Amino acid sequence: MLKVIPLLSERMNGEFDVFVSLIDTLKKNNEALMNEDIIVVSTKYISNSQGRIVQFDKIIPSEEGTKLAKEFKIKPSFAEMILRESDKVFGGISGFIITSADYVMAPNAGIDKSNASEGVAILYPKNPYLIAENLRRKIYLKLSIHVGVVLVDSRLMPARIGTSGVAIACAGIEPVLDMRARKDLDGKPLKVTFQAVADNIATIANYKMGEGAESKPFAIVRNSEAKMTDRKINANELAISPDQCVYVRGLAKMN
Repeated sequence: MLKVIPLLSERMNGEFDVFVSLIDTLKKNNEALMNEDIIVVSTKYISNSQGRIVQFDKIIPSEEGTKLAKEFKIKPSFAEMILRESDKVFGGISGFIITSADYVMAPNAGIDKSNASEGVAILYPKNPYLIAENLRRKIYLKLSIHVGVVLVDSRLMPARIGTSGVAIACAGIEPVLDMRARKDLDGKPLKVTFQAVADNIATIANYKMGEGAESKPFAIVRNSEAKMTDRKINANELAISPDQCVYVRGLAKMN
């Protein structure tokens, strides 16, 4: 039976080693890892460990950042951070700019001002796939346990209320299950269906980890039946380019 075990952890300040923190958190929660467990880690926690925290008053906006700020009614320093963290800007509404970077499409480039001090924002982690893979390898080398790792963020979904989890990166599991050629209940072959394994695991764990002051940056997902792997996972395996996205293409035709 699928089981999700959120782990309570102390808030960390300054840069730190996520593996060391994980081991300490497991001990304090009286939990132990098992083979084929999946460790889900908050991207905010990873970003904090890397020192990916910026202060607004130290950001000098460019001409383009100032223009975006006026257009979408946000502070120029915040607009500049969004611009720097993005590969592409699609547009937006008052308070939100829709962007894409490293195969991740998100409002405001995923920059988060929650769970941070006043005047401070947390950026997405650098090299998230490398971080996930290194954590997986350290667990195997130190504990001789094969696990999967998923880095999770919460995300607004199109035309839905509230946030749900999304996998920003993963390691040790096959992130997508190709169900094409399998049959549905009526015996008809599926033609385009892929199951987003990593995203589904991220959502399940995110629900138990919480969105506010729960201080549960880790969760163990056990008995997931996800396919384990030792191969390196690439970013383009979880996401498609925006010009292939049905939402982006469909809405673009309306403009």
